[in-house]
Amino acid sequence: MDPHDSLSAPVPPPLPADLPVPTDDGAADHLIGIRVPSMRFRATNGRDLDLSRLAADRLVVFVFPRMGRPDAADPPGWDDIPGARGCTQESCAFRDHFREFIDLDYEVVGLSAQLTSDQVEASTRLHLPYKLLADPDRRLSEAIGLPTFSAAGLTLYKRLTFVAQDRRIVKVFYPIFPPQENAPNVLAWIRSEMGNGLVG
Repeated sequence: MDPHDSLSAPVPPPLPADLPVPTDDGAADHLIGIRVPSMRFRATNGRDLDLSRLAADRLVVFVFPRMGRPDAADPPGWDDIPGARGCTQESCAFRDHFREFIDLDYEVVGLSAQLTSDQVEASTRLHLPYKLLADPDRRLSEAIGLPTFSAAGLTLYKRLTFVAQDRRIVKVFYPIFPPQENAPNVLAWIRSEMGNGLVG
């Protein structure tokens, strides 16, 4: 069986109905038009990939706090942090819509401040067909000012997605809620831009 076969992949449980909704704090307002920096990150395929080279054509980067593991508890109070919960649901939505992004000539990658070992575990368990990039030192945040938050002694990325074309950020989704609707919302935007002739 192909470990990235979404047809046989696990379906994540629904999110609690009472999760707090994140508000727009303006922390991503500056990102439109920024050039994607040439920075290399270890990917779940075992290679170091340059983000700028990935963004040379069309790229969707969904940035997420952390993917939970079945053998480890979430940080204390995780469900009380607006926008924290739902990384598995979001990642699986990008998995389930992955072919649609490819058909539109967009590559998809995920990025978090987790270690590669945690990302590889999640990628294998959830049958993710795209790469996850590890940024445990939050170098991308230092380079372009991605928003972060702290929980249980960890500094993590806030949930955010950006679309890049020709190495520049052209669209930012922030805040994101509910997380499982992020992938279809990004697809809808791409198709709308193509319909308007703004994306070739």
